[in-house]
Amino acid sequence: MGKIRHASIKRMAKTLLENYSGKFTVDYETNKKMVEELVNVSSKKLRNLLAGYITNLVKIQTKDSSVESSR
Repeated sequence: MGKIRHASIKRMAKTLLENYSGKFTVDYETNKKMVEELVNVSSKKLRNLLAGYITNLVKIQTKDSSVESSR
């Protein structure tokens, strides 16, 4: 199975990153705690999906910024 995520997960994660970009890191466990503090999540699975996708996005952002700085 691939890394397919629902549009609602992507939308919610991107708005969280826009509003609270400094609070999220590349560590999944800290992101999981931050999602629980910032959003009233109805289930653990939804919280974990959000935290995992945010972690992935932060890793991509740090990778892109390191590539741009090396140019």
